[in-house]
Amino acid sequence: MIKKFVTNTGLIVPAVTKEQMMGVDKIAVEETGPNSFQMMENAGRNLALTVMDLINEKSLEKKVLLFAGTGGNGGGGICAARHLLNHGYELIVILNNEEKMQEIPAYQLEIFRKAGGQIIPFEKVKDVKPDIIIDALIGYSLISAPRGNVLEMINFINKNNIPTISLDIPTGVLATSGENPGEFVKPDITITLALPKTGLHPEKCGKIMLADIGIPKVVYEKIGLKYTSPFSDSYFAAISLHE
Repeated sequence: MIKKFVTNTGLIVPAVTKEQMMGVDKIAVEETGPNSFQMMENAGRNLALTVMDLINEKSLEKKVLLFAGTGGNGGGGICAARHLLNHGYELIVILNNEEKMQEIPAYQLEIFRKAGGQIIPFEKVKDVKPDIIIDALIGYSLISAPRGNVLEMINFINKNNIPTISLDIPTGVLATSGENPGEFVKPDITITLALPKTGLHPEKCGKIMLADIGIPKVVYEKIGLKYTSPFSDSYFAAISLHE
């Protein structure tokens, strides 16, 4: 049985497993578009808008701390950081491992640097007093319990009583099952991309927002999903589990 979510207007939205989402990404990149650069840009812009909304809602200052991984999740986060920087926010980025960054996230990092973005080593995080934290460490590619730097970053995020937003799925949570093989980020909001993942559970993800990254309906049809866009007049949809 396909796990489903529902929007606040009552529209049913199917959830996908990690393997299905990988298939969606592959079809988009190889057959229909948008390409990976475009999807990452859309993801980053939507994440930035979510941060802006949360800061306005809570009347916070504009100091944002972003933890970025080496893959697409990190790239989307860095893209969001650049958009926020362009809008007058103070951004501080901490990278998990710059030397192992994949091509497209590395390109986002290059743009962020050229825009004047600030990157600091994790050892200096104690000197940062952010108003919001963004978790963009590991998305649906997680396969085992976080270790090393990522584990330390998760513990830092969780021990601070600071509003936190996770991109796509909280770092440390398995996208398909929702299980956490080790420690995981406990966000206030998870902004998940394209379609909700079957492993999204409110008790681990906080408020769940679905964001449009430009994938056309035909892509979902190619993997056998019946799909009606939840994005009628917005790039976002608040969703909850459909019982």
